[in-house]
Amino acid sequence: MVRLRLLGPVELAVGDVTVDIGPPQRRTVLAALAVDTGRPVGVDVLVGRVWGTDPPEGARRSLYAHITRIRHACDRMSDTSREAVRLTRRSDGYVLQADRQQVDVHRFRQLIDRARDARVPDGERAALLGEALGLWRGEPLSGLDGPWAEQMRQAWRREQVDATIEWARVQARLGAAAATIGPLSSLLDDFPLVEPLAEALMRALHDSGRDAEALQCYASMRHRLADELGTDPGSALRETHQAILRGNLSPSAPPQQPAPAPPPPPQPRQGNVPAQLPVAVRGFTGRRAELAALDALLESAQPPAPVVISAVSGTAGVGKTTLAVHWAHRVRKFFPDGQLYVNLRGFDPGGTVVDPAEAVRGFLDAFAVPAARIPPSLDAQAALYRSLLADRRVLIVLDNARDAEQVRPLLPGTPGCLALVTSRNRLTSLAAVEGARLLSVDVLSPDESRSLLADRLDTGRITAEPDAVAEIVARCAGLPLALAVLAARAAAEPRIPLATLADELRESGSRLDALDAGDAATRVRAVFSWSYASLTPAAQRLFRLLGLHHGPDISAAAAASLAGVPPTQVRAPLAELTRTHLLTEHLPSRYASHDLLRAYAAELARTEDGDAERRQATHRVLDHYLFSALHAQRLLGPPADPVLPSPAQPEVTPEEPADREGAMAWFTAEHPVLLAAVDQAAQEGFDVHVWQLAAALTPYHQRKVLWSDWAGTHMAGLAAARRAGDKAGQACAHRNIGNAESTLGRPAEARTHLERAARLYQQIGDQLGTAHTHLALGRVSTQQGRVAEGLRCSQQAVRGFRAAGDRAWQALALNNVGWEHVQLGEYRHAIDYCEQALALIGDTGHVSGEAHTWDTLGVAHHHLGEHGEAAACYEKAAALFHHIGDLYYEADILAHLGDTHYAARNQRDARDAWTRSLALFEQLDHPDTEALRARLEHHLHLDPSDTVLPDRD
Repeated sequence: MVRLRLLGPVELAVGDVTVDIGPPQRRTVLAALAVDTGRPVGVDVLVGRVWGTDPPEGARRSLYAHITRIRHACDRMSDTSREAVRLTRRSDGYVLQADRQQVDVHRFRQLIDRARDARVPDGERAALLGEALGLWRGEPLSGLDGPWAEQMRQAWRREQVDATIEWARVQARLGAAAATIGPLSSLLDDFPLVEPLAEALMRALHDSGRDAEALQCYASMRHRLADELGTDPGSALRETHQAILRGNLSPSAPPQQPAPAPPPPPQPRQGNVPAQLPVAVRGFTGRRAELAALDALLESAQPPAPVVISAVSGTAGVGKTTLAVHWAHRVRKFFPDGQLYVNLRGFDPGGTVVDPAEAVRGFLDAFAVPAARIPPSLDAQAALYRSLLADRRVLIVLDNARDAEQVRPLLPGTPGCLALVTSRNRLTSLAAVEGARLLSVDVLSPDESRSLLADRLDTGRITAEPDAVAEIVARCAGLPLALAVLAARAAAEPRIPLATLADELRESGSRLDALDAGDAATRVRAVFSWSYASLTPAAQRLFRLLGLHHGPDISAAAAASLAGVPPTQVRAPLAELTRTHLLTEHLPSRYASHDLLRAYAAELARTEDGDAERRQATHRVLDHYLFSALHAQRLLGPPADPVLPSPAQPEVTPEEPADREGAMAWFTAEHPVLLAAVDQAAQEGFDVHVWQLAAALTPYHQRKVLWSDWAGTHMAGLAAARRAGDKAGQACAHRNIGNAESTLGRPAEARTHLERAARLYQQIGDQLGTAHTHLALGRVSTQQGRVAEGLRCSQQAVRGFRAAGDRAWQALALNNVGWEHVQLGEYRHAIDYCEQALALIGDTGHVSGEAHTWDTLGVAHHHLGEHGEAAACYEKAAALFHHIGDLYYEADILAHLGDTHYAARNQRDARDAWTRSLALFEQLDHPDTEALRARLEHHLHLDPSDTVLPDRD
């Protein structure tokens, strides 16, 4: 059945499938139609409901566009259901045609009217009222602004209050007063001055034998009325109070089994619903007080309460993450719009702390936000992230934070979401500024420690050796991490008595006294030491070397290169480390470990492995990432940075994705690791690796619109190349920084870097690098309005690429020359150069360059009035961009195609091209969307509400 929901977020749904109607303005239009389901609503009335008494210019145009999208959504949903919802136009306005029972606010009123029929018995009346109240999913018209929406909200909430009071009275007559206390208390918190609510709650408390609470409810209401209104309670409330005091307010009915009044569980919004929580740990034990404190947050997280934040702090290894993840899994059903998780690595021994921009970008990716919609700056990205969370119920787990500043850009800004932060530091400033609830996690008690061991070991072993268990518990210092590692060792060797393990632990502790600073975090080394000692030599060596790796996790393939062994020989050590809980396989063939374990592994590497061996291992893993990235880079198209590294170390086995999709997937999985590799290479003196890794990452950063990472990695590359006196590396870095600055809209800064790159390339005689720099200078010059200068630079680039024998980039440079001739109005010259480009690009694999060339040809033909030729060029360009999944340029080309058809007086084809383009721009939520809607209305003289936009795959 198709349902239209207004008593909460505005939604259209068929069964369990919910359609996200779109931005708040469009949801207001839908609500403005739905309140008058079956009746026409005039355009002026709709404009007033959506924009108020002083609508902006263009309000009608926006209204028509919103109606178009709503009609399209209704048609699609109704096609899958027998009960249709249709939006039609009549002479007196627009009509939302549906059964009024399909709209929750109308269904609510119908149920209330039936319940008020005197002939209905109390049992049925309670059921009708309970069903009506169950339709409420939070604040009605949630997230919508404006006087009309606020007026509707207040009116409907008054109806909710009245219905709840009636339901409570009926339940009391049925002997089920206790079931009403919770709903009445919650509603009284929202409407603290409504006396009938307080009276109903007092009666329910009295009927449940809770007279003291009933009297306290009266006292609180009396104080609020006096403080805020300067009045005393009314006669009905005073009489109830006196009757309770005298003991002559009789229960409404004898107690019996309550009839529940169930609000239905929240339903998820349509669209991408992230579920990023790590796997919950098996055998979680204890932490009752902490779990109860976190459970209490749920009540305060209900809208319209402000966003709720809890900061969980405690020492390393105490189980903060385990607690947070365990609780998050327990309550995830209350957050149907998704659960986000990020390990911020605030205390990572490798120093690879997650930048807030990286975390925000990861969350935007989790919601499948198109790259073209993501702005470059952190502030703008954080604003977009908070907008996505508006009207959603999302749980955000921010694990292992260093400080409040790292956390703040990741916090939601609207009610309904809950942020759970873990940190070794007590984040008091989050409490002071953002109102976070602070929760400290201490070590496990002896009883909880024994319970954890008993859960993971045979109960008989625990009861048979109480003294050994007591010593193990004492020496593990209540740290869950130490107990888990020990339990894994004991489970793997069931024939060894626990007393033997306790003896080993005692001896290990004495040998490591120098490392014991007297706190629980350092005593855990004793557990690690004998667990490490039980490993095979291959697993011991791999464990030590993993301490040298700076990334947040590592693939099995990279671990093989790190160890200098074939991939088949690393599987057994990885499995052994995983079995002993010294490593976690958190994703298939991807491994991570607790930062205490990583720090311990790094200590072992420094004491047991020589400087040369450690440096060779680092060299191998950096080679692994460099050569794997270069292979993936080549699959994305002819690179602008043809890096020629020194041969890889002989024990390195780089990864080799099979195709373009595999290359993008590899880059996406490894991106945080690659950024950490750039930092590690810079810290440890592998300067050539720094700028070459930055160059290898460039195509991925361009395609994923990671402009800041593009510039940042090359800034690190520039510093490294300067340290090494490497002019080729400096030139590459300057040119890429210039390209990134140009993309970010800073042409003056871009020109400075590009001119430095040009001088360096000329000094070292790099013809190809010089040509690339001239090509970039041509784009920047045109960007600055210096088209003639841009043409000269592009022509220099053509000559340079021709001399270097690079056909693909020569073709791209010819297209740039063609484009600059278009800017100068020399369209025939533009066509000549573009045709030369197409002849060259052929089978070079540069699909994007070929598509851009067809676009330039289309523009030139259009300006010459050759509309048939222009349309054919645009169609080819759009097909190529569609093939490589570049939705922005596909939408842009289709808009050009519509312009050409319109100029040729082919209105039907113009309308088709523009609506295809509009569908894509709306999918991207791109700023060009409104202009294109206006073009449809203005040029074709259409009411856009009569146009149903086509579906796009």
